[in-house]
Amino acid sequence: MRAYNFCAGPAALPTAVLEKAQQELLDWQGKGLSIMEMSHRSKDYVAVAEKAEADLRELMNIPENYQVLFLQGGASLQFSAIPMNLLGKNSKADYIHTGIWSEKALKEAQRYGDINVIEAGTSIDGKLAIKNQSEWNLSQDAAYVHYAENETIGGIQFADIPDVNVPLVSDLSSSILSAPLDVSKFGLIYAGAQKNIGPAGLTIVIVRDDLLDQSRSDIPSILKYSAQAKNGSMVNTPATYAWYLSGLVFEWLLEQGGVDAIHQVNLEKAKLLYGYIDSSDFYNNPIAVPNRSIMNVPFTLADEALEKLFLQEAEENHLLNLAGHRSVGGMRASIYNAVPLEGVQALVNFMDTFVQKHG
Repeated sequence: MRAYNFCAGPAALPTAVLEKAQQELLDWQGKGLSIMEMSHRSKDYVAVAEKAEADLRELMNIPENYQVLFLQGGASLQFSAIPMNLLGKNSKADYIHTGIWSEKALKEAQRYGDINVIEAGTSIDGKLAIKNQSEWNLSQDAAYVHYAENETIGGIQFADIPDVNVPLVSDLSSSILSAPLDVSKFGLIYAGAQKNIGPAGLTIVIVRDDLLDQSRSDIPSILKYSAQAKNGSMVNTPATYAWYLSGLVFEWLLEQGGVDAIHQVNLEKAKLLYGYIDSSDFYNNPIAVPNRSIMNVPFTLADEALEKLFLQEAEENHLLNLAGHRSVGGMRASIYNAVPLEGVQALVNFMDTFVQKHG
């Protein structure tokens, strides 16, 4: 029996994807070898890579004037790659600070340019929230504005896409493909794969063509978007198996009806879990309703001393990885695309039973 996995990342993958990968593990499509053993420049592998890109473009309606790059190093490497690629002609950028991941990004960017930090976090009736854009002190001459659309650790998400007059850059690691998105509103989108795309080891970068000539002269070639775009994301050997598995996830998403369809499921999952938390005196979510993440749901127990028991009994009920991030504690359920509605129903049933026993 497969358990329900609520890990924030590396996260759950669709069972159908894992089963197909298992079937093809030793002999990919009758070729007599695993795709892990195949040259990344072979005709067969290039076809796999190109199909993955085409499927992602279809899922996200990515315009033709954007490059889609399949890179390595995780989203964290992009914290450095982005300023090195975009601050070559203008060394100023705005970074919106809403949590741990946006803070990590801005600290790396400060190594390369003049960074204006916009403290956008606030509190509404004791709940964490994001300030209205009218309260932000945006620069007039920034090369770009960066924000983390969904803070995986804090469970706080932007209700709307910021409206800015310069290229908008967003970390979408924990929300990509979870809801429809107008890619044309962004200059650059990036996302670590290990939450909603595929296994760890791959990072997606979607960058508008006009931003490919903005890099610093001292940027390493492996980090340079224009070089990666010119070489089909193969300046060096890419993460071939992660790329292949991500392609299987894209196929699975298309079979589910695409992003619009999976978004409706995600809304139903979030409504069920938040609804139960809000109806309980035992559980609490610390985020203001407009900024609640539909992917990462943190919650606390009325009695902190019961946390270890909660996690122990959850695991006994095949509900895994519910501990909150070590920096904030509490609990967190990450309900990404691959977590089925039945998994959230099982979690809510367990939470209710736990209250009856120990509340």
